[in-house]
Amino acid sequence: MSLLGKLCLFFLKAGAFSFGGGYGVLYMLQNEIVYKNHWMSPEEFVDVVAIAEMTPGPIAVNASTFVGYKLLGPLAGILATLCIVAVPFALSLAVSIFYQKFKNNCYVRGALKGIRPAVIGLIAAVSLGIAEVSFPDGLSVGIFILAAVLLFKWKVHPIFVMLVSGLTGIVLYAGIFA
Repeated sequence: MSLLGKLCLFFLKAGAFSFGGGYGVLYMLQNEIVYKNHWMSPEEFVDVVAIAEMTPGPIAVNASTFVGYKLLGPLAGILATLCIVAVPFALSLAVSIFYQKFKNNCYVRGALKGIRPAVIGLIAAVSLGIAEVSFPDGLSVGIFILAAVLLFKWKVHPIFVMLVSGLTGIVLYAGIFA
């Protein structure tokens, strides 16, 4: 199978199992793209996540677009995007039709309650994988701690935290004041 075929098939599968939204599917993306197929390095994948997070739209959709584009160009970016949203779109349409009828069904409620903790596990797993690449030194750990304190303790707006972190990175790593 061609690389484009493999890419499309993977993103169809990723979209089909993207419970919990984009963050929940990041582990699957990382595992397949970095470790199984070696389409990207761990560092490149972290860059994909950062870019996908910064751009408007769902993170998994943005990541699929970027991966497709990086590997095979604009057409692959468009196809990867269509593939990752095809199954969730069809499922959402089906669920919207039947949700009112089954929303109080004990099996449906039980399944959703079981999926929620697994999604947190998926998000934690990809976070740990990204942390391995994102913390090459003590300075990066310091930026992380600063961002976490600003977000959780002082409830600073995330855009401001990203700006402060980016500027801190420029100062510390680009050597502007060195």
